[in-house]
Amino acid sequence: MESSLSSEEQTERMVIKNADLSIVVEEPSQSMDAIGKMAEDMGGFIVSSYLYQTETDNGVSVPRASITIRVPSGRLNSALDQIKSGAGRILSENISGEDVTREYTDLGSRLRNLENAEAQLIEIMDNATKTEDVLSVYNQLVEVQEEIEVITGQMQYYERSAALSAISVDIQANEAVQPLTIGGWQPVGVAKRAIQALINALKFFGNTAIWLILFLLPVVLILYFPVRWLWKGIKFLFKSKKGKKKEIAKEKGEEQTPKESPLPVKGSYTYDAFRSIHRTSSRRRCLSNLRHAQCANNRYCRPFRPCPEKHPKSRYLWK
Repeated sequence: MESSLSSEEQTERMVIKNADLSIVVEEPSQSMDAIGKMAEDMGGFIVSSYLYQTETDNGVSVPRASITIRVPSGRLNSALDQIKSGAGRILSENISGEDVTREYTDLGSRLRNLENAEAQLIEIMDNATKTEDVLSVYNQLVEVQEEIEVITGQMQYYERSAALSAISVDIQANEAVQPLTIGGWQPVGVAKRAIQALINALKFFGNTAIWLILFLLPVVLILYFPVRWLWKGIKFLFKSKKGKKKEIAKEKGEEQTPKESPLPVKGSYTYDAFRSIHRTSSRRRCLSNLRHAQCANNRYCRPFRPCPEKHPKSRYLWK
């Protein structure tokens, strides 16, 4: 472990440095050309460049450009200083570095082992006499050579990336970053804040819905069947208790039978009127007979029906 650390300390550090810039200038196209020429003068090159038109908040079309260059890593700071000196304003700047020394060292060790294996396989194949042995060794040799090519490509990529740093520059015109103002009022800023508040509200409701669905739904499903079975059991117990009560009542003879309304005494005048009600086909005649019977003998009409003359509402019962 100590030997590996000491070897890494003795090895020169391999760091891949990159930078991102966002600047504001008067003419984006001229600034893009100047940055490309600077990269070539420093021994680098242009990776990509793009010039296009954008629309401001005021509805004005303005140019915008983006360019990516590679310059020697030793001159990265000098290139950034030149780009910033030609800019009217710097919106953002980011410099990142990635140390790939360990990965590069590991690849070098694997490459040396594979090269030794390749040399041994070549020697074995030269000394082999049987065709089967030659073919077997040849197949192994091909696999080793393929791995050597892959590792060599990775090491070359690390070397080129560490030797040449990438700089990505976003170039905007002055008109593109001017806020829309009306008498000190900035409607664009207000609209952006309103949209952000709407997004936050929708995000809150969406998160709440997800929590309700994923958290409460399984709980409801888990509790549904036990509660349902418990409710059915309670209903069954009540029904069984009612059935037992009915059986006990039947055994004791306590079943209630509907009571019939008392009839008039046979032989009374009210009784004759009552019979005439059921025999005649005319309801008016029945009512007339009943009225006369009740009026003629009032003492018999009380237990039978109230007198229609004294109680007019009772006559509607007979119509």
